[in-house]
Amino acid sequence: MRAEERRQAIRELLQNSKQPVSASALAARFAVSRQIIVGDIALLRAAGAEISATPRGYVILRETAGLVRQVAVQHDAAGMEAELNAMVDQGCTVLDVIVEHPIYGQLTGPLQLVSRYDVAQFLARCSQPDARPLSELTEGIHLHTLSCPDEAAFDRVRQELRRLGVLLEG
Repeated sequence: MRAEERRQAIRELLQNSKQPVSASALAARFAVSRQIIVGDIALLRAAGAEISATPRGYVILRETAGLVRQVAVQHDAAGMEAELNAMVDQGCTVLDVIVEHPIYGQLTGPLQLVSRYDVAQFLARCSQPDARPLSELTEGIHLHTLSCPDEAAFDRVRQELRRLGVLLEG
């Protein structure tokens, strides 16, 4: 398979997948190295493909159903699990995390967390020795973009974050 054909096949696979696909899985499928896949993804992005790297693999982001809202929160590393579970338990998807960096400005990390399982997988990655969440750059202050089924779900998220003492309100 030529490189162009492989990139087109990767794009189609991601468009049709309901779950993130890891670089390792793509490498095994196309019998190339993981680094070749990383390069293919970079070239697809440069050509305009809206491919995001999430903690569980690559996805092509689709139109978000429901309401899209943001919450500002602050907590230490110990509060991360309760915060994320509070969001997914109300039926919301945690789309990303956003921090303000003094040099680079806004930094956004795609998350796409839908369930407690997703949260547990994300926390497992955060516990690796060379991994740190973006919120460590800002003394725990960060935003999350949420996709919620309705305003009531978003209100429940805010209520639960308030109960946990992590919601920043102005």
